[in-house]
Amino acid sequence: MTVAASGFDVSGAFPTLERDGLVYLDSAATSQTPLPVLAAMDDYYRAHRASVHRGVYPLAEEATELYENARGQAAALVGWGVDETIFTRNASEATNLVAYTWARTNLRPGDRVLVTVMEHHSNIVPWQLACEMTGATMAAVPVTDDGLLDLDALDAELAVGDVKLVAVAHVSNVLGTINPVQDIVARAHSAGAVVLVDGTQAVPQMAVDAAAIDADFYVWTAHKAYGPTGIGILHGRRELLEAMPPFIGGGHMISTVTIEKSTWAELPGKFEAGTGPIAEAIGMGAALTFLEGLGGLDAVRAHELDVTAYALTQLADVPGLTIHGPLDAAARGGLVSFHLDCAHPHDIAEILGRRGVCVRAGHHCAQPLMKRLGIAASTRASFGVHNSTADVDQMIAGLGRVIELFGD
Repeated sequence: MTVAASGFDVSGAFPTLERDGLVYLDSAATSQTPLPVLAAMDDYYRAHRASVHRGVYPLAEEATELYENARGQAAALVGWGVDETIFTRNASEATNLVAYTWARTNLRPGDRVLVTVMEHHSNIVPWQLACEMTGATMAAVPVTDDGLLDLDALDAELAVGDVKLVAVAHVSNVLGTINPVQDIVARAHSAGAVVLVDGTQAVPQMAVDAAAIDADFYVWTAHKAYGPTGIGILHGRRELLEAMPPFIGGGHMISTVTIEKSTWAELPGKFEAGTGPIAEAIGMGAALTFLEGLGGLDAVRAHELDVTAYALTQLADVPGLTIHGPLDAAARGGLVSFHLDCAHPHDIAEILGRRGVCVRAGHHCAQPLMKRLGIAASTRASFGVHNSTADVDQMIAGLGRVIELFGD
């Protein structure tokens, strides 16, 4: 039985976890999929299969209602406007959409873009491409020794001037650091910059108040929030979205088309060319309903905080092990990355994997951060609603075996 530390029971909800001895500690890469999500997607294909926004017959209207209800759920989850909530393939595409379309009309030679050293590559590379396209330049806010963003350095970069955009992770996918995004947004806005917040590690783990954060763009993805792959979310400020050119051309995103020119659909359709991720959106909606049934994201946060705190305590007692990021569980999301002196992360992950414990090893798509930490790779354990302290105990036992094999 899988019982969360906060008291909710999710035993039997995740089919993959029915495999004997499997301990899944890689939710930061992708979450497991609960049965209600599979059922909702299957129901669409079996009972409501039609394209959306196309037909006026009942079947198409049913599919469209399911699809748009899911959009409404995604918007309500973070407190954003429904028409300002855009479906993409994933969070990477959502960021690229902004980097391509917003940059084309807003960045010029001499302008500057700020990212941070702790960003996922998906919040670095799109801005590099945008700068190459426009002649702007990019700088990175450093990370302190305790795994926090250096806000004094941020202020110094903003004071230089010409910063047009700041891109920052809500929660680091390596350090687990929960960044003070509301404060960062306020500082950036005071300097006249637009802000994109990468919420991919935040949305599955904690309640997000978009109104309080006040970001101009907020992105996340369903597959890290117990939904399916193939659908990401871009929330954008209406006036910015309306001023941005389309990202991809095709059907649905147009209002009128002649051989000479086209005009664009109202939001969000302007950025959703072609047939959308219908089953995926419906599955995402079911995932959000599933989380609500557990007591909502505050309950999820309480559970993951308990498991993370326990993991930090147990890992601190492993000889030769260094934990990366804040040591206070309340200052981080539900993940812990670490380095073991005697073994390479890939060896650690392989040995743990043979014991049924699934962890991530590598640079976690964060090579600039690895360089800052002075390592090539780390091992990461990340937690979900299905994990318990017993899962952490199995990981610790596996690390003991690693030390037996590789230690002095």
